[in-house]
Amino acid sequence: MGDTPREFWIDRGGTFTDIVARAPDGGILTHKLLSENPERYEDAAVQGIREVMGVTGALPDGAIGAVKMGTTVATNALLERKGERVLLLITAGFRDLLRIGYQTRPRLFDLHIRRPELLYEEVAELVERLDAEGRVIRPLDEAAARTALKAAHDRGIRAVAIAGLHAYLNPVHEARVAEIAAETGFTQITASHQVSRLAKLVGRGDTTVVDAYLSPILRRYVDRVADALDLGRACGWLGFMQSNGGLTDARLFQGKDAILSGPAGGIVGMVKTGVAAGHERLIGFDMGGTSTDVSHFAGDFERSFETEVAGVRMRAPMMDIHTVAAGGGSICKFEDGRFQVGPESAGADPGPACYRRGGPLTVTDCNVMLGKLDPDHFPAVFGPGGDAPLDADAVRARFAELAGIVAAETGENPRSPEEMAEGFLRIAVDNMANAIKKISVRRGHDVTRYTLQCFGGAGGQHACLVADALGMTGC
Repeated sequence: MGDTPREFWIDRGGTFTDIVARAPDGGILTHKLLSENPERYEDAAVQGIREVMGVTGALPDGAIGAVKMGTTVATNALLERKGERVLLLITAGFRDLLRIGYQTRPRLFDLHIRRPELLYEEVAELVERLDAEGRVIRPLDEAAARTALKAAHDRGIRAVAIAGLHAYLNPVHEARVAEIAAETGFTQITASHQVSRLAKLVGRGDTTVVDAYLSPILRRYVDRVADALDLGRACGWLGFMQSNGGLTDARLFQGKDAILSGPAGGIVGMVKTGVAAGHERLIGFDMGGTSTDVSHFAGDFERSFETEVAGVRMRAPMMDIHTVAAGGGSICKFEDGRFQVGPESAGADPGPACYRRGGPLTVTDCNVMLGKLDPDHFPAVFGPGGDAPLDADAVRARFAELAGIVAAETGENPRSPEEMAEGFLRIAVDNMANAIKKISVRRGHDVTRYTLQCFGGAGGQHACLVADALGMTGC
């Protein structure tokens, strides 16, 4: 056990999981796995730890001192709208409040306004009312609340978000509704006074819904990792990076604090390495398999307390990061008469078409098609058996097939597979460049005089294209 790694740092992304381990003698080991490979393992982080340690059976007592992890599990669930089914309970008269929001029009001249998709599936009103001082002026109708909860529970909903007017001053009604929800059988109960005890019902309600939507997925993942590591016996401590850039104990990790778990750790590393290289003004470009996260640094870490991620408003302290659904695994398709990239992702299972698991065409496949990713330079870890190289022939065939479909629908001459890949790649690059403009140019910063600090599994493949699109010189 003398040379067994005792501390692990893990970045669990939507497509790949990266592990860095430190042995007692100070030696550093690295490892990389697909985040999902059901035939080989249940969880990539745990499997990576086992492979680094060379352990196949039970982990020895006290084998691991600490595991510190950043994860995009919550981020990707939000981007792809794959969270839990949620019932929103809100004070009577305000059932449409979160849909209306602040009535902002960020795209003022759009003729067709598309509202962001709401995270809650159903909404019911709570017959209750507090005044602006928190005094009860209308007692809670418990029978009506119980009826609404039971109806949603009978339809298979197990998560409830409770948001009462002025409940931040007096949570008496929210607390009672939470008790009734527990009696009814709800497994995820989020009350606004617990997650965001601040004024303004819109921000508080939005944050409550986000927490109810994401916490069940996050809790299942955290519990699975804790059980697999035998926390308390084999592993001394398990911590997760929060959106605000700080670590927290696994038992305290919540959905609202996990949105930018993985990206927040990336910003800290970006600043450390960028400043060490002599660059004081940085644009962080973190492109993974599922999403791209961009950030701005000009001497201080930027944080926000009320922000919007993937069209969802929330109020919680977090690093100021803008996320777009454009990653290496973003699906390339022709739909509604136009070429589209994302927001859906192929993930790690089935993954891109070149992974030999029957996946769709993605941004990664575009790079394979154009020769920017050479199968000869990649390990043979793909396919059902995890022992095959990237499949460039399948990629060419799929692009040729799509080109035929596009030609049939548009009446144009068929494009070559290379032209198809170039077109999709240009769309992805424009999406990422526009994300960077949102956190720089639109705030008055001259992005051309910044250094683009790229990281993430797909960052190096696209950094120069993005920098050129923005006119960055790195001066």
